[in-house]
Amino acid sequence: MNHLSLGTRLAIIVLFGCLATVGSVIYAAYSALLEDFSNNLTAQQEQETAHISSLVSQDLEFRTRVLSQSADLLGSSGKLLPPEQIVNFLKGQHSLEDLFPHSLTVMTPEAVLIAENKYVPGRLSTHYADRPHWAKAIATQRPVISRPLIGRTTGIPLMVFIAPIKSSSGELLGFLCGTLVMSQSILIPERVRNDASEDAIFLVVDSGNFLFIEGGPNGEVIEDLPDPGQDLLIDAALSGIRFGEAETQTGETLIYATSHLHRLGWLFIRAVPKSLATAPAKQAFSRFFLISIAVTLGILLMTYMALRSTTASLTRMTRRIRSMIQKPESSRRLDEQGAPEVRDLAQAFNQLMDGRDANNRLKDNFVSNVSHELRTPLTSMNGALRLLQSGTTGELPERAKEMVTLALRNGERLQLLIGDMLDFNKLSSGKMRVSFQSENLPKLLKETVCGNETMAREFGVRLAAPDIPEVPLHTDGHRLRQILDNFVSNAIKFSPKGGLVTLHAEQTDQHKLRITVSDQGKGVPTAFKNQIFNRFSQAEVGTTRATNGTGLGLAINRQIAGLLNGTVGFYNDNGAHFWVELPLDSNVSPEGTTS
Repeated sequence: MNHLSLGTRLAIIVLFGCLATVGSVIYAAYSALLEDFSNNLTAQQEQETAHISSLVSQDLEFRTRVLSQSADLLGSSGKLLPPEQIVNFLKGQHSLEDLFPHSLTVMTPEAVLIAENKYVPGRLSTHYADRPHWAKAIATQRPVISRPLIGRTTGIPLMVFIAPIKSSSGELLGFLCGTLVMSQSILIPERVRNDASEDAIFLVVDSGNFLFIEGGPNGEVIEDLPDPGQDLLIDAALSGIRFGEAETQTGETLIYATSHLHRLGWLFIRAVPKSLATAPAKQAFSRFFLISIAVTLGILLMTYMALRSTTASLTRMTRRIRSMIQKPESSRRLDEQGAPEVRDLAQAFNQLMDGRDANNRLKDNFVSNVSHELRTPLTSMNGALRLLQSGTTGELPERAKEMVTLALRNGERLQLLIGDMLDFNKLSSGKMRVSFQSENLPKLLKETVCGNETMAREFGVRLAAPDIPEVPLHTDGHRLRQILDNFVSNAIKFSPKGGLVTLHAEQTDQHKLRITVSDQGKGVPTAFKNQIFNRFSQAEVGTTRATNGTGLGLAINRQIAGLLNGTVGFYNDNGAHFWVELPLDSNVSPEGTTS
C-alpha cells in the first residue's frame, strides 16, 4: 500500500471497516431472524398440537357424557329392560347413533353382549370381560374409553366407549357401549387432516402400544411404528422432547411439536418443513441486506467526500511545491481553510513560501548588484584586451598574443554569463520587455550562424542553416536571437568533433512557425528530460562541459518564449533537437509588452 495516496488508504480502511461491520451485522441479523422465525414456527406447531389435543379431548368428553346420560335413562326403572325393549330404545336414540355410527350395544355387569342396535352375526352373547378396557370398566364402574383395537367379530379397527348402567340406588345393572370405526377418523378435525395434506405433517401415535393411529406411511388406520432409527421424526417425538428439529430420510429438516392426550395415551405430532421459516427469513434478510448496502454506500460516499475535501488541500500543497520546484518564480499561496490540521499545514507552507520569496529577493538583488558591479570593470578589461590584441598599443610577441587572446575569450565568456544572470533576474521580476516588429527570418538565422562561427571553430563543429523559408515573422528579433544563440551554444558544446549543427525552420500549421536547432550528439539523457528547462540544470554536471555555463540558458529560453507567445521543447533522434515555436499572427501581443 506504500504507493497509494493518503485519501485512498483512508478510503480503503473505511471501506473494509464498513464491509466488516455490515457483514457482521448482516450475519447476526440473519441468524436472529432465522432463529426468530423458527421459534415462531415451533410455537405455532405447539399451539396447533395443543389445540388439536384439546379438540379431541373435548370430543371424547362430549361423547362420553352423552353416552352416560343415555345409560342413566336405561337404569331409571331400577332394573335392566328386556333385550327387545333395549333394542327399541337404542334405535330411538338418533343423536346417540350419530355420535357412535358403528354400533350401540348393551352388556350385562359381566360384559356379556345382550342387545345391539345393528345386528352383527355371532356378536350376541359374546363375552368381553377379557379385554383390558372392560376389566377396567367392571372394576371401576366408571366410564371408560378403550384404546384402538381390532373388533373381535368384525375384524375392523375400533374404539369402544363404555358407560355403566346403574339404578337409582347405585347398583350396577350393566353397561352401555358405543363403538367408532377408526377408518372414519372422525376424532381428528377435517381442517387438520386437510392442512396436513399440504405443507404440514400430522401424526397420531399410540405411544403405549407403538402404533400409528393417523398418518402411517402405508395409509392404514392402525400400523406398527417403524423401528428406531428408521424415522427420525418419530424417534424425536417419542424421546420426550416436546419440540425441536428432525430430518427426514431425504435430508429435509422439519420443525415439530408434540402434545400428549393422557386419557388415551395418544401423542399428537405436527411438523412442517423448516423452509417455511427460512423463506420469510430470507425475504426479510434480502430487504435488510439491500437497505444495509444502500446505507453503506451512503456512508462510503459521505466518507469519500469528507476525505476528498480533507486531502484536497494536501493535493494542492503538493502541486504548489512541485510548481515551486519547476518554476521557482511562482509565488502562489495556499488557502488557509479546512480542518485545523490542514489550516496549520497551509499556514506553515505559506510562511515557508514567504521566507523563500524573501530569500529570492535578497539573492536576486545581490546577484543584480554584483553583476552590475562586475560588468563595468569587466567591460573596461575586455576593451583593453582588444586594444592589445589589435596591436594599437604596439606589436606583441607571439607568446603574449596567445595569452591576450585567451584572456579576451574568457573575459567575453564571463561577460555572457553575467548577461544571462541579469536577464534571468529581469525575467523573474517581470521587468524584461519585448518589442514586436516584422523580422526577416533568413537574415535572422544567417546572423545566428555567423555570430556563433567562432565558438563552433573552437569546438571543431560546423554550422549550417539550409533552405530557410521566406515567412513573414512578427516578433522581437533580439529576444528570438537570444533563444537561438542559447540553443546553438548548447548544440556546439554537446556535439562531437567534426559534427554538424543545423538550423531549420518550417511552418507547422497556418498560424505557427517552428525553428529547430539540431546536433549530432548523444541527445538529452532520459533521467534529465523532465527538468532540462529548469534553472541551474545541467545534463552533465561534474564534467568539463558543465562548467561552460550557468545552467540558466534553457530556463531563460522558456521564459522569453512565453513573452513572445511561443513555446519551447525538444526531442531526441540521432542527436538532440531543440525547437522554439512562435505564432505568425501579428495581431497578438503579450500582456505587459510593447509592440
